[in-house]
Amino acid sequence: MFVLPYLAVFLLFVVYPVGYGLWLGSDPRAYAALFADPIYLRTVVNTLLLLIVGVNVKMLLALLLSGFFLLPYRWVPWCFLIFILPWAMPAIPTFISAHWLLNGQWGLINAAIWKWFEVDGPGWLTDPTLAMGAVILFYIWKWTPFWTVIFVAGRTAIPGELYEAARIDGAGATQLFRYVTFPMLRSLYLVCTVLSTIWTLGDFNTVHFITGGGPVLTTHVLATLGIRDAFELGQPPLGMAAVISALPLLIPLVVYLMHRLGKERVQL
Repeated sequence: MFVLPYLAVFLLFVVYPVGYGLWLGSDPRAYAALFADPIYLRTVVNTLLLLIVGVNVKMLLALLLSGFFLLPYRWVPWCFLIFILPWAMPAIPTFISAHWLLNGQWGLINAAIWKWFEVDGPGWLTDPTLAMGAVILFYIWKWTPFWTVIFVAGRTAIPGELYEAARIDGAGATQLFRYVTFPMLRSLYLVCTVLSTIWTLGDFNTVHFITGGGPVLTTHVLATLGIRDAFELGQPPLGMAAVISALPLLIPLVVYLMHRLGKERVQL
């Protein structure tokens, strides 16, 4: 009586969509068409850029900023409150606002450049390099606060006696971070980085609402390319092929994450 409703929901909303998607993406002709698409290679490069640059810069900034927000000053909590606002806001309106900020004709950024320097600002959304850079920048800006909160919580769990003993031995701020803070947070940092990479691999909102995949389809990532192929071009098998092509990267990350979590559970 209690298990059947959950089983029905699981079959209806997990097993059926995943199975149907895999069936759609099982046609070898879809992969042949996908790999022959000149946009696909650029899309893979963009996805790797977002994962390698965006995720790692975001996690490093979050780790460093977590120490700043634990400083014993009265104004620090207020700064922390302002800092987490981008993450607290819904993602879609945030990225739509970023799109209008970057508009080359009437966007706020170029309007400020014209007002202060009386020169035309760059085409943030019309230059492929600038557009992809804007995607990575606003991705970091949006999600760094979330991981900063995680690392703040991790830092507060480190016993204060370790810091006191290190200070007695003459350790400075850099040495405290190198020999106490980072070793104690290393497992948390690795797990969070892998988890963030998995989430980012399926991130659709950032690219779609900031650049829309433009200019001329040069800023697509695998998540947005799959939606484009499936719905805009009306070829669901091609869209599923684009999504499934990310599995060679996704599966090892999931396996490593499960292995790491299992190892941490055994140690506890």
